[in-house]
Amino acid sequence: MLVLGDQLDAESAAFDGFDAAHDALWMAEVASESTHVWSSKPRIALFLAAMRHFREAQRALGRRVHYVTLEDAANTQTLAGELARAVAELRPARLVMVEAGDWRVAEALEAQAAALGLPLEVRGDRHFLCTREEFRAHARGRKQLRMEFFYREMRRRHGFLLDADGAPEGGAWNFDEENRGSFGKAGPPPHAPPVAFPPDAITREVLALVDARFAGHPGDLAAFDWPVTPPEAQRALEDFVTHRLPRFGLFQDAMWHDEPWLFHSRLSAAMNLKLLDPRVVLHATERAFRQGRVPLAAAEGFIRQILGWREYVRGIYWHFMPRYLELNAMAAAEALPAWYWTGDCEMACLRDAIGQTLRLGYAHHIQRLMVTGLYALVLGVHPRRVHEWYLAVYVDAVEWVELPNTLGMSQYGDGGVMASKPYVATGKYIQRMSDHCTRCRFDPAKATGDDACPFTTLYWDYLMRHEGTLAGNQRMALQVRNLGRLGPAERAAISQRATAIRAAGGAPPRALTLL
Repeated sequence: MLVLGDQLDAESAAFDGFDAAHDALWMAEVASESTHVWSSKPRIALFLAAMRHFREAQRALGRRVHYVTLEDAANTQTLAGELARAVAELRPARLVMVEAGDWRVAEALEAQAAALGLPLEVRGDRHFLCTREEFRAHARGRKQLRMEFFYREMRRRHGFLLDADGAPEGGAWNFDEENRGSFGKAGPPPHAPPVAFPPDAITREVLALVDARFAGHPGDLAAFDWPVTPPEAQRALEDFVTHRLPRFGLFQDAMWHDEPWLFHSRLSAAMNLKLLDPRVVLHATERAFRQGRVPLAAAEGFIRQILGWREYVRGIYWHFMPRYLELNAMAAAEALPAWYWTGDCEMACLRDAIGQTLRLGYAHHIQRLMVTGLYALVLGVHPRRVHEWYLAVYVDAVEWVELPNTLGMSQYGDGGVMASKPYVATGKYIQRMSDHCTRCRFDPAKATGDDACPFTTLYWDYLMRHEGTLAGNQRMALQVRNLGRLGPAERAAISQRATAIRAAGGAPPRALTLL
């Protein structure tokens, strides 16, 4: 059976009927999976460390594991090449695998199996709570797909947060209005950092390998402490539910400088590599609510992310691929600024979010949607380039979850499949939700002038450039009407400064300091 780097699930359907006397696992580390997008060191290291721990766990169960390491001199460094080499050596009668999380990988392995003349059985991935077929049934006949309706279906089907009559707890399906708190001037309330997982011998070996082999890749490994085994992932879940979930709801959209974790879970990578079953996460969350340890709004908000959003984006991915990857509804064409790979820019919010991303392989959802994503959107970066960056830098990035969130939700490249409107805002949104603007030379209230916030300049420029398209979007009506208060001279000044920002590599030229 074939086991990919994001399929580290000992209860996987691929193990159904597994006979240790006759069957074997095949796993391969290949460089191409780290170079098809220029993956960050934390992302590469997490995959390899988790894979090697899974290998050892399977061997401890008495199962044969044919495992190819990056260092193997005979390694062809592609999954298809290594599969062909393994088949030639092992002469299997057939191949079995669970659905891949990436269209590209699925196509490559299926094509290689066909070329080798071997039957390949692809089994459904029961890690998820909604199968591809069930999502297709949900989508059939609908003019528009919306996560909220899907989420309600999933709540009813799986019985989460329902009262004795089958109605939603608290009388509502969604408590998002209660989950938009900011920290104000006082900053975040006292909170404990997430439980850390110091690298063991296997992980330390991986970190040394990645530092040497991928020296030119972005990011660093000094702070690497991600869970890489199921027991570690379970500890991470318990730590989150106890220490951060009670305030997750209220503060899930808030940001603060040098505070990467705040009240977030740090569980997405463990779930996406299948070290942690989402059902376990959902039940732990609901149990904490039932026991009175977590407010309803926090429990519902987190359950919505797992049972609603996570399942929904996977459905979108497989429903619309492969054409989804090429969508570009707003005809964006700019290159991604080079400083997205370094964090070397004057805008405090971007500098903080990108620096944190490169250091840890992590940023929470508002940093992704309303800082790095928002800036790329209003700058006019091609959505494929933004997608490739997100896939490269985040440790939890597997294409099924990353692509719809980036190209669709963040960049509106799908024209409204994932989101009913572009998520665009001025710098005043960031000012309201963080302390970044107090540490930045740019003024979020200004659209023009040397000290104008680039987010604000580019926001108005975005509305002007797409006014005709956005006028037909009911949810954008107020924002488009606000363009009416801009006179011709101000419009021209905004356009001129936006053009200058693009010409300068995606950010205003640095201010000169006179000595």
